Amino acid sequence: MILDVIIRINNLNQFIMKVFKFLSFSVIVLLILNACSSVKVSTDYEAKTNFDQYKTFAFYKTGIDKAPISDIDKRRILKAIEVEMAAKGFTKSENPDMLVSIFTKSREKIDIYNNYNPYYYGPYHRQQITKHTEGSLFIDIIDRTSKKLIWQGIGSGALSKSSKLEKREANIQNFVREILEKYPPEK
Repeated sequence: MILDVIIRINNLNQFIMKVFKFLSFSVIVLLILNACSSVKVSTDYEAKTNFDQYKTFAFYKTGIDKAPISDIDKRRILKAIEVEMAAKGFTKSENPDMLVSIFTKSREKIDIYNNYNPYYYGPYHRQQITKHTEGSLFIDIIDRTSKKLIWQGIGSGALSKSSKLEKREANIQNFVREILEKYPPEK
């Protein structure tokens, strides 16, 4: 009888540890997915600039041509910028107040997560290593007359390697939306 109780307690402990391992792994995966899906945005701008004077924009081809990405992705980014700027009340023009340029950077990023179970040693102490490409999209707003940079937004986050066109386009739209959410800067 005592042996049956000990066996049942041991089986219960094993079950609890399996559940604990599963939940720990699930939480780590959710944290990784959440971190990979978000765009970190930073902005900088010329403090003396009166942003109310800018109503129209055009793309700065010279700057855009230097961006080290495919022409297809450039068109996707420019289309997303055009949509976001129009939603903010700006008009695309042949004689603009401001010019919009883009630049991109990417790098491989490796994250290491410790999966540590304080109750057991050995196979229960593991490191999880993930590798992904982190990209940065720079959106520059330039005063057309002075040709000076007046605002810059930078969005950084994980890039999707999905072969699905919709996923790639959604990722680009998300980057652009998150960055331009900060333009024009609040007074």
